[in-house]
Amino acid sequence: MKMKKFIAVLSIASMMAVAATACGSSDADTTGDGTTNEGTTGGDESTGSEWDASSTISVVSREEGSGTRGAFTELFGVVDENDNDMTTLDAQTTNSTSVMMTTVSGNEYAIGYVSLGSLDPSMVKAVSIDGAEATAENIENGTYQVSRPFNVAVKPDLDNAVATDFMAFIMSTEGQEVVAEEGYIPVSDVTAYAGSAPSGSCVVGGSSSVSPLMEKLVEAYGAVNPNASIELQTSDSTTGMTSTIEGSYDIGMASRELKEDEAAQLTGTVIATDGIAVIVNQNNPTDDLTVDQVKSIYLGDVTTWDAI
Repeated sequence: MKMKKFIAVLSIASMMAVAATACGSSDADTTGDGTTNEGTTGGDESTGSEWDASSTISVVSREEGSGTRGAFTELFGVVDENDNDMTTLDAQTTNSTSVMMTTVSGNEYAIGYVSLGSLDPSMVKAVSIDGAEATAENIENGTYQVSRPFNVAVKPDLDNAVATDFMAFIMSTEGQEVVAEEGYIPVSDVTAYAGSAPSGSCVVGGSSSVSPLMEKLVEAYGAVNPNASIELQTSDSTTGMTSTIEGSYDIGMASRELKEDEAAQLTGTVIATDGIAVIVNQNNPTDDLTVDQVKSIYLGDVTTWDAI
């Protein structure tokens, strides 16, 4: 009888020792969320994943009618022999600069393009093109050649004192200082603003790429002419031109050259030069692309990052 009790006690003690050993092993090999401490090397420490160059490139483009899209396809040759836009049908379309950056910021394998002046480096990374960084300085010295004009346009018979005076302010020393402060290339050979500060209102509308700069110009003009009220409407370059022709806008904005039919009905004025920045996700190790590589991606000829 004593022997049976001794064996029972011994069995219970052995079981408890095994359980304690198992618990100790679990505590040493796992983290608080139940995943093992071993086997996580490189990549995103929160997920254990690494950037995979064999993944499909997520091509992101602007909508049709966007001046940025028109300038981009022209500058990178994403057009056919008749200058028709040949952007791959697999591209995701975004309708504004901010949505473009948000989209690329949220997708590690995405590529897109934005106005250089609107670039937010905290969200996305601008790659160099043919070895040149996307900077205003490199646009001025000619090493970064992916640039386009910011145009505003009015009817030749414009009869709005505020719109006329605001145009004079934009093309003055004070107005072009705002252009430079916002990271764009200003127009040279301008003189000090000598407007009459008329009362009234006007409507300015068009390109979402020009709009951030125009907002700053409206603010600066308000400081010298508090009698005026300027309404800023953001759409796209084509809408900016057609609405000015139709009379909905007093001043239209386009982030490209005016088309032949637009120039026949409007008077265009270049108010700044802007670069187009090709952007990728911040986790993407790609730092430099050639014009031909960007072209191949947007034509759909290159579909994975390891093919670059």
